[in-house]
Parts: sequence; C-alpha cells; structure tokens
Amino acid sequence: MSEFLKTFGRSALSALFLFSLVALSAAANVSFEKERLKLETSEGRTHSFTVELAVDPDQRAQGLMYRRQMAPDHGMLFDFGETRRVMMWMKNTYLPLDMLFAAADGTVRHIHENAVPLSETIIDSREPVVFVLELNAGTVKRLGIKPGDRLSGAGIVPANGVQ
Repeated sequence: MSEFLKTFGRSALSALFLFSLVALSAAANVSFEKERLKLETSEGRTHSFTVELAVDPDQRAQGLMYRRQMAPDHGMLFDFGETRRVMMWMKNTYLPLDMLFAAADGTVRHIHENAVPLSETIIDSREPVVFVLELNAGTVKRLGIKPGDRLSGAGIVPANGVQ
C-alpha cells in the first residue's frame, strides 16, 4: 500500500505541475493593446497613464494576474462594453491595486483602495459601471483621486463627446 501511495502522490504532483504550466502558458498568450488615458480631478489637475486594454473575455479574465510589477504611471482599463454591476477579485494577482469604477462617460463612481493581493474576496462596483481602471495601490491617495473625477481617452467618450 505504501508503494501505491508514493506512486499516486508523484503522479498527482506531476499532474498539478503540468496543469500549472498549461495555465501559465495560456495566460502568457493573452496580449493587450496599450493606449493613453487621462484622469482629470475635480480640482482641475490632469494625470496621464499608459493603460493596457482588457476588452474581450479572455483579457478581462487574465487582467493583471501573475504580474510582479507595474510602472507607476501604468494601469489596466477593463471595458465591459455595457453598463452593469461589476465584481472583481485579486485571485492570482500579486500587485496591490487601487480600483476605480467608472460610468460610460468616464465619471469615477466608486473607488476601492489597496485591494489585497491573492485575495478571493469580491470587490463590488456597488452600482452599474462600464469601466474599471486598476492602478498601483497608493495612486488614489497620492494623486487625490475621488469619486466624480473623470477618465478620458482609451475608448472612453466623455459626456461632452470630446476626448
């Protein structure tokens, strides 16, 4: 019986290892286009970011998982293509993040700061939105970003129609 358990254990570990390699390989095959995004605060300050666009289901599922670093002026913009309540999580995400939930016109409606890496706790938009902007944790506090601030560019069309 002991030999059976040793063989079974090795087989199970091998299968788990191969599954992990396949999952990482699939993640590596998802690519993202980059665009510039502007954030204008209610105080009139403008901040620019280079964002990767997560617009299709595979990109949105991948997000920033497995990344170990991100430049301070970079982020990821999730475009859900419709206004709806959004649920996010940090599974397999090593970077602590700030999440900005925004309406179709780019208005920031809700902010979740310092999302905990690797957590499976659901982070709720609290209301219907179209976009989620993920930035390095601490960016919201450092730049004084608040609900009501506005995003533009990267496919977001402000209420006045001018990008």
